[in-house]
Amino acid sequence: MSLHDEHILLAWLPRLRRYARALTRHREDADDLVQETLERAWSKASHWPQVSDMRAWLFSIMHNLYIDRVRRPGVATVEWQEGEDIVVAAPSAGHPEMLDLQDALLHLSAEQREVVLLVGLEGMTYAEVALTLGIPTGTVMSRLARGRERLRSLMEGSAPPVRMKVVK
Repeated sequence: MSLHDEHILLAWLPRLRRYARALTRHREDADDLVQETLERAWSKASHWPQVSDMRAWLFSIMHNLYIDRVRRPGVATVEWQEGEDIVVAAPSAGHPEMLDLQDALLHLSAEQREVVLLVGLEGMTYAEVALTLGIPTGTVMSRLARGRERLRSLMEGSAPPVRMKVVK
């Protein structure tokens, strides 16, 4: 591999880190996820000439690695249900709006959060998100609409309380 090949991956590093951090919510877990993504992409460097959208390809790798982690035995995921209050940490005085948004994002389902982040944060098109996540474009659109509406409700303080339940 050449120095140019290294730069292809390194150019996407900030976006991969940002998305990994949003998915995992922990810096160490995000760093591990980015590392695994880069290792996987590097091991498949012979496929790069056939990759038409490097961003979508890298995000697909990261998404699949993340899903594999969540599905591992012993890893619990959280599912939100209507009817129960949740406790949210108070935002700091430094960036209250940003922390409110971060908290609100945590209250979306994983599927909605992924789509909202890929469209809103990464600027991907619906088709790119569909390709990245391996879902139909219509599913992207419906998850995005529901996720945006939920965010809007949470940010306005009008969202109904939700109940948490651990699903293994």
